[in-house]
Amino acid sequence: MNIGMTTKEQETELGRQLRDLRLRRNIDQRQLAEQAAVALNAVKNLESGKGATVSSLIKVLRALGQEKWLGTLAPPVSISPLQMLKSKPVRQRASRTKGLPRV
Repeated sequence: MNIGMTTKEQETELGRQLRDLRLRRNIDQRQLAEQAAVALNAVKNLESGKGATVSSLIKVLRALGQEKWLGTLAPPVSISPLQMLKSKPVRQRASRTKGLPRV
């Protein structure tokens, strides 16, 4: 997917890719929904770029044998132990912006 795409364009492209995978496996949307244990509407929404839950997306990817896609979303960070000692501690939360009320 192109980084310069809008969110809607990325959703549409992801849906197209899911549909292509399903068709290459020669299964219809109902069969995929059953194999993934999700509602038929979840498959339809994913393929049309309308979205669904993250859980549904993961289940559909697993049913299509594409769990590896998930690893590309957040590849493991590789940092050497020496870099870890030199680096700042990992932030646990965002700092509050001055002047904004607490929520």
